[in-house]
Amino acid sequence: MDPNPKKVRLSGYGVELAIKSTEYKAVDDTDVKEGSNQEQQQEEDLADEVQGFVFSKLKQQHPDLAENLNEWRNFLLESTTKITPLKVWQLQNIAFQSAQRILSSSGHDALRMMRDISQNFPLMARTVVKTQVDDKVRREIRSNQKTLQMQYGIGPGDSLIMIDGLMIDTDVADPYMMLDLLRSEGKLLQGLYQLGVKGEDLNKLLRIQVESNEGDFAVDVRDQSVMFINDLEMDSRYQHWPSSIQEMLRPVFPGMMRYMRKNIFHLVFMLDPTTPDSDMMFQLAEMFYTNEAPVRIGIVFVVNEEADVDGHEDAGVAMVRAFNFALQDDGGDAAKALDLLIKIHNNADGNPITVDNVIDTFEKMFKGEDIQDIIGLGSDYDEKRPHGAAFFEKTALGSLPQVMLNGVPFTKQELEPDNFEETVVSSIMQNTPEIQRAVYQGKINDRTDILEWLMDKPRVMPRLNPRVLSGDNQIVEFAGQLDAKELNSTDFSTLSSTGMTASMIQNIKYLTKREESTLRPVTEWIVCDLATKPGRQLLHEAVKNLKSSNDVRVGVIHNPSSAPNKEAHWLARAAYAVQETQTRNFAKNFISKLLKESNYQSIVSGKSKVQDYEVNGMNMGKFNKLFKSDDISIVESHQLFSGRVLGLSPGQRAIVANGRIFGPLGDEEKFIGQDFTLVEKLILATSAGDVTERVKTTKVGKIGDKDELTNLVMKLDALVAASPRSENRRELSHVEETHSVLILEPRSPEEPSFEIVAVLDPLTRDCQKWSHILLVLSQSLNVKLKVFMNPKDKASEMPLKSFYRYVFEPEMTFRVDSSSTAGPSAKFYDMPPDTLLTMNLLTPESWLVEAVRSIYDLDNIKLVDVETGIQAEYELENLLLEGHCFELPSGSPPRGLQFTLGTQNQPVMVDTIVMANLGYFQLKATPGAMLLRLRQGRSADIYDISSHDGTDSSANSEDIIVIMDSFKAKIVKVKVNKKPGKEEEGLLSEPDEAVPKAGGGGIWDSISSLTGGSGASKKQKEPSSEGEETLNIFSIASGHLYERFLRIMMLSVLKNTKSPVKFWFVKNFLSPTFKDFIPHMAEEYGFEYELVQYKWPRWLHQQTEKQRMIWGYKILFLDVLFPLDVKKIIFVDADQIVRADLQELADLDLNGAPYGYTPFCESRREMDGFRFWKSGYWASHLAGRKYHISALYVVDLLKFRKIAAGDRLRGQYQALSQDPNSLANLDQDLPNNMIHQVSIKSLPQEWLWCETWCSDGEKRSAKTIDLCNNPLTKEPKLTAAVRIVSEWGDYDNEVKRLQEKLYKERNQGEEEEVQEEEASPKKDDDHTEL
Repeated sequence: MDPNPKKVRLSGYGVELAIKSTEYKAVDDTDVKEGSNQEQQQEEDLADEVQGFVFSKLKQQHPDLAENLNEWRNFLLESTTKITPLKVWQLQNIAFQSAQRILSSSGHDALRMMRDISQNFPLMARTVVKTQVDDKVRREIRSNQKTLQMQYGIGPGDSLIMIDGLMIDTDVADPYMMLDLLRSEGKLLQGLYQLGVKGEDLNKLLRIQVESNEGDFAVDVRDQSVMFINDLEMDSRYQHWPSSIQEMLRPVFPGMMRYMRKNIFHLVFMLDPTTPDSDMMFQLAEMFYTNEAPVRIGIVFVVNEEADVDGHEDAGVAMVRAFNFALQDDGGDAAKALDLLIKIHNNADGNPITVDNVIDTFEKMFKGEDIQDIIGLGSDYDEKRPHGAAFFEKTALGSLPQVMLNGVPFTKQELEPDNFEETVVSSIMQNTPEIQRAVYQGKINDRTDILEWLMDKPRVMPRLNPRVLSGDNQIVEFAGQLDAKELNSTDFSTLSSTGMTASMIQNIKYLTKREESTLRPVTEWIVCDLATKPGRQLLHEAVKNLKSSNDVRVGVIHNPSSAPNKEAHWLARAAYAVQETQTRNFAKNFISKLLKESNYQSIVSGKSKVQDYEVNGMNMGKFNKLFKSDDISIVESHQLFSGRVLGLSPGQRAIVANGRIFGPLGDEEKFIGQDFTLVEKLILATSAGDVTERVKTTKVGKIGDKDELTNLVMKLDALVAASPRSENRRELSHVEETHSVLILEPRSPEEPSFEIVAVLDPLTRDCQKWSHILLVLSQSLNVKLKVFMNPKDKASEMPLKSFYRYVFEPEMTFRVDSSSTAGPSAKFYDMPPDTLLTMNLLTPESWLVEAVRSIYDLDNIKLVDVETGIQAEYELENLLLEGHCFELPSGSPPRGLQFTLGTQNQPVMVDTIVMANLGYFQLKATPGAMLLRLRQGRSADIYDISSHDGTDSSANSEDIIVIMDSFKAKIVKVKVNKKPGKEEEGLLSEPDEAVPKAGGGGIWDSISSLTGGSGASKKQKEPSSEGEETLNIFSIASGHLYERFLRIMMLSVLKNTKSPVKFWFVKNFLSPTFKDFIPHMAEEYGFEYELVQYKWPRWLHQQTEKQRMIWGYKILFLDVLFPLDVKKIIFVDADQIVRADLQELADLDLNGAPYGYTPFCESRREMDGFRFWKSGYWASHLAGRKYHISALYVVDLLKFRKIAAGDRLRGQYQALSQDPNSLANLDQDLPNNMIHQVSIKSLPQEWLWCETWCSDGEKRSAKTIDLCNNPLTKEPKLTAAVRIVSEWGDYDNEVKRLQEKLYKERNQGEEEEVQEEEASPKKDDDHTEL
């Protein structure tokens, strides 16, 4: 393997150059030293056209004037790259003016104009404001906006993207998610096209909604075995409830059930009373009964069904008879009867229930009663008991226990005790609207037997075969090349799978209820071996079921268990011969006779012949000629098709209904007529019914041959069912498209095309991204595109304050010499040279990206100070694995639980902590198979993993395997439970627990590529023998100036303490320069450091400004950024100078508060007008408490986690941050806002002195000095630092000397490398860029 593989540039992300405020000068004045390897801007990267001049052509024509042309180009650029401030009145109409400017162009030029306006708006605004808006355009836009508001709730300025009617989340969608959707849609479109569906018919058939297999089908519970223990209409305990069915229409609060004396909801338990599972079911039934829930409760006991069984020999029978006694003779107390069963289980104490347990419990509860007569032979309390097992077998529900609400069975997950009550209530809520409609429409009144009405509905069946309803069926691909052959052709075995399928469709003959040719929505292929009894029974049931429906046709596919031969498979040959030579009725009746077991055995034994079962009117001459031939190739072809296409072994049985394969059936598995009825109803309900109705309205539906039309319905239904969508396809209707809609027709109108509808405001961040994506899709694919303009009127400020590029190319690009270019990248040309900009990368949610090469300050870009332009390279470091974890049985997140992620060879590569918010956790992953486990220690000691979802291993596997094989987001769900004996233990309850030290990975993983990882060195201060603890300092910095301040702050901390120090920095915002320097500084001064990284969770309200993101990281993730062994952390602002030992602050008693902040000084009186917390909201909210500054604070992480302070802060942030005017200073407004819920210890004032707020007299005692911005003087930071802090210059010079030393050493090393390279063969060293 190549140790230095060539890396690949990626696509699918955005790059933003945001205009930065210059109210306070915050730019580093250090000269940038370009290394010898600094790349110059390539000629091909320069803007080719400026103000109409194409400079590449001019240079070709006048190569001797190249230098003059460059000067002319630069002059033109300088004249066009000035940002002109606009007045408020000029902004009022600018969104409509942008829309008009776009609509004035046509086709792809209009899309390019939309992209250029949105991505370069600060420069283009001055020309856009001169545009006149056509009144027709304005009126149509406003009319459409009213329609969009009503149909979709989309207001002016909002966005909507739909592909073939499927709505796309514009915030999180990226090309990788789009690619999966387009592949799936493309396959469906191509399949429809191959079936002859074109033009508008494509759109009609695309919108077929495939319904779920599960949920709606119900079992008919009108059976004599169901024992109802209550009757809402007759029992006295419900007399105080209203009795009119009209109560269903009375409004109630959301989530409330309606209490009335009507048996509307029937909750039926089907169980074996002796099994451990039944104990919990009895408790749940008792709970619903005693709490008077508005449900009728029924029980079906599945026990020994023999008539003369003795209860003294069978515990199940004894329990049923004892229950019947308690329910009937002892006052009819259902609660007591259920209590009897529960106590019998308690008496058994987890052991198998015996008759002695039943007798012992019964005698304690019913003293004096003759238990022998009650449970013995000839008992009078045997009602309904003999019928339970038969009813259970008839329903085909599979396993016990089963619970049904109005006949609809619950899933195993819904039967879990934690979910049961919620499942029942939610099922009632889901069924209520249907009952209400029936009442409103008069279909149900006070005289209606509601159970009868419910059970007469079409989707209620006497039998629900799990084989039919499982929903995991494979689907035969019917759309394909129609290279059909005769089935007896020798070429059949050479065909592809689609060719075999096409041949089968073309040649198979069908049995139907009636002779006439008509459209039949359901096609069933019965795959069987007619030489076996199970095979004959399967076909016999299918043929018999034809009597009840003319919507079905049945074909036979022979799959013999042995090599086909004439004698053994005479019945298969007879069935084929009669279908080929006779009418459908004759064929059906003749095959039915042959399938009768007595007739079959008579023929096999020689007592009769096949011809003896002739149906009156058959043409036996034709039949005998084909039947007596020696050709067995048809059966051979069928067997080959069964194996290759259907995946069946010889002899296996299956049913193929409209392409869905139900099978293979087990050797003893029954599939009876009721199952075929269920198959028919299922196929019609899921999609075939809708397909049939829509086909009738299409051009292809005008086929005269009804059998061909039935074939088309079968193919279309299989195709649609193979591409199900959980969401409905939608379309914009009642909108006008004459003046305000950009429409691009597909490049190839006769070919299938995607239909994309976009609703965009040109002056939004969404449009910056999606205008480019739509342009690329329209260039790359056959697309019909409609873009509805949705501008937001009356802007009061610049709607877009950034330049933007989205990296997503339609195809590979090449140079003139046919060599490929370096790859996709974001290029910004003609940017304003005097404007201060900051660069942000906007990547997919699952990407963890860092800057790896740039000597310039990407947080403070000013092009006027740069000669050759700025280049920055970023690298995709990791993929993000996200998850949610919950504890059983409570369902609450296990706060403090730790997970590890690794491989089989290295099980612990990274680790993380679970939040209480949504049980969220995240881990850094790499491509490949990863192993997710509980971290060894208290997490693994207390908890076990009980189940998981979204992973790549079985749900009950202890080792959770997650395969990272895509750039798309990967989200897993994990459920854990406490080990026996650990129920009372908590992860955060023992502060002195031994936790594995950080540094082995995780979100606190230090940069392994930066010399020495955590920065440990020979000069490192070691903890003293007296137990001296490490001083943990946390800080955040972005931009070269604040990184310069940060280095000085670190030095001031180190100079004033004797304790070992460990610094923690948020890696997300650090420059490559700082990350390159910090290991050397750690080596020089003997401290540790960690670069922590945490991706802002997708569910937490996102910030778009970098400064506000930094503020968020200061306060929102304190509980998960640091490992559990860090007990206290001190945050120190980067622009702070420390003059005291911070160990004092670490040792300070916080009096039970989770953190301590310094209050704002109030001694500099001239600043009173700026103290906003002294009046209005803050004065009222604080109620006499101090308002605290966030420049310095200490956090007791043990207390912080124990009281869930992080979760509370995030919850409050989520609520407040929706309002853009809230949390103006996020990092300090949030903790001050939460002061009543999360208390703050006010630190002594001496811990933070700031000239802006504190008097000069207090400076002498200051332990730290913060370089606060001064709203009066707006003095630059660097000037203030030198003036205010006497030692600042000394610290700065000391750091600079170290930097100079390293710079010289590096240059010397590079010169040596150059000399070595010149003496050795050259190697490619292309660094990966995003």
